Amino acid sequence: MASHEILLTVGSQEIDWAAYGDIKDASRAGDFGQVVYRARKVTGVSQAQLAQDCGVSQAAISRLENRGAGDYNMKILATAATELGLPFDLVGLANQTLNGMSPVERREFMAVAAAAVVLPVVHSSPPSPAPTIENSQVGALRVVTASYRRLDASTASRDLSKVAQGHLELIRTIIRAAPDDTYRTRLAPVASEAASFAAWLAWDMGDHGSARGWYGSAVKAAQSAHDPLLLAYQVGSLGSFEADTGNPHAALRLIHQARHHLGGQVPPLAAAWLASIEATAHAAGQDRRACEKALRACAQHASHIPDAAPVAWPWIFAFDERKLVACSLTCTAKLGQHLHTHLSEQDIEMALSGAHDKQRALLTLDVASGYLATKDLDRAFGLASRALAEGIRLHSGKIAERARQFRRGYNGTSTPAMVRQFDSQLQATYL
Repeated sequence: MASHEILLTVGSQEIDWAAYGDIKDASRAGDFGQVVYRARKVTGVSQAQLAQDCGVSQAAISRLENRGAGDYNMKILATAATELGLPFDLVGLANQTLNGMSPVERREFMAVAAAAVVLPVVHSSPPSPAPTIENSQVGALRVVTASYRRLDASTASRDLSKVAQGHLELIRTIIRAAPDDTYRTRLAPVASEAASFAAWLAWDMGDHGSARGWYGSAVKAAQSAHDPLLLAYQVGSLGSFEADTGNPHAALRLIHQARHHLGGQVPPLAAAWLASIEATAHAAGQDRRACEKALRACAQHASHIPDAAPVAWPWIFAFDERKLVACSLTCTAKLGQHLHTHLSEQDIEMALSGAHDKQRALLTLDVASGYLATKDLDRAFGLASRALAEGIRLHSGKIAERARQFRRGYNGTSTPAMVRQFDSQLQATYL
């Protein structure tokens, strides 16, 4: 990212954030709390003052700054970034709409974006009047979608689906009322991202027909946006869906299409992510050698991510070592291999350390499948039972289906008590 693209005004002071290598390093490592801490030092803002400006306690800012790498409260991040004049991409939030705007316009945009995050929670204070620039509307809609994505980690998809579809309909209404094609083109990426999230929720609910339909809408909107990176992401997301739902050949065709859309300029994050989907597709097709080759390519691409721009692909979370291990774990389960064929206990612990409840439950079922392959029934069904309990709590059809796949992997001649208990849990998913 060129330095002029992250030049922002704080008060009367212009700050070129590209000059602060420690901030960029912390951002690349996903330690956004350290980014906020270093930015605070650069701007001379005290922790107490930032807390007051953000409308939170000083302890909340302290916890934020000491959070380390991992998942963050997006509302506080967006507000803190706004107050400090930080580009949103340095704290892991998409910053695509800021290109070409003046420092004052950028500041206005981030204020509206932060308000969009806070608004669903704080009803007592009316929102500030929206700036007249179109970028503010685009940015606010995008941040709402990102907020829903954050909620997805621990919220039942059926509870999010209606509001997510309502949000998408609002975007489509705004597009229909847009004054010209130029503005409609600028809104197309927002519609694409919202449709993709609706597809993700339908997938989690086990509604595969609706998921394909929403992904199709996401791809069409990305085409209208004339953004090869976004188009590749949406096609790749559809490929991920097909790989997970047992259509490896369709998944591989879609991955090939996604790479074609990217052309010769493929950011390392995008390359690593697509290679991980390819590995999963080969594992689903029981092609062990091709899977291992794709996993090696994934690791190689991931090793170049720290040297790239902080947000090479703004629509997914950081692709780090934990993601690599999680992909290897999923492939091991799909191939029916012993758990420790390629993974150590530390690897397994790392894969299960994520804060996303649904993803952790899915990975726990993959671990259970690995223990099932070694005939360790106690550990296998113990883990599977806990993961399925999470799936029932979150009403996740995806977790329930993965649990059924796990159960089909047991072909013993007897039915121990732990297996019967698990079967009773599975029956509860139909109720």
